[in-house]
Amino acid sequence: MTHSPADPMARGPEAAMSPGPGHALWPRRILAGLCGSILLVMMGLTVVDVLGRYLFNHPLNGATELTELLLVSVIFLGLPAVCLDDEQVTVDLLVSNLPARVQPWRKAALALVSAAVLSVVAWRLWLHGDQIAGYNSVTNSLRIPVAPFAWGTAICTAASVPVTLYVAFRDLVRSLGT
Repeated sequence: MTHSPADPMARGPEAAMSPGPGHALWPRRILAGLCGSILLVMMGLTVVDVLGRYLFNHPLNGATELTELLLVSVIFLGLPAVCLDDEQVTVDLLVSNLPARVQPWRKAALALVSAAVLSVVAWRLWLHGDQIAGYNSVTNSLRIPVAPFAWGTAICTAASVPVTLYVAFRDLVRSLGT
């Protein structure tokens, strides 16, 4: 039996289980728009800082702090999108040789482990945010409170847990149906 190029099975079992175009498009677009906007702000901030530093001998005050906070934001806002697209970095030296019928189960088991790890990380980030808020930590130059960023990373990480489980078990159900 031959598969058309549009058929996910033609590209292998992993492609057949990927979300594909159009799947949950609006969350991806919102997250991509937010992350893209943050990256544009970071780029503009860096350009202004570099021009100020080298042309006018007056760098932008707090540019490094803002860049750090924006970078944390873009990374953790992107985490649920990565989980939704099932695009985590993987190394499959051993598991690629497993039979195709085992792959969906392996992926579901891995999703459970990933969800557990993400849950612990989210919990610890939240506690860290509480600790930071307890001693009113702020950035050095601009005095921006740091705790809300820690809580934001915790929320984004926690949002990745159900997304990870949903994608893995949706793919498991798809593979059992074929």
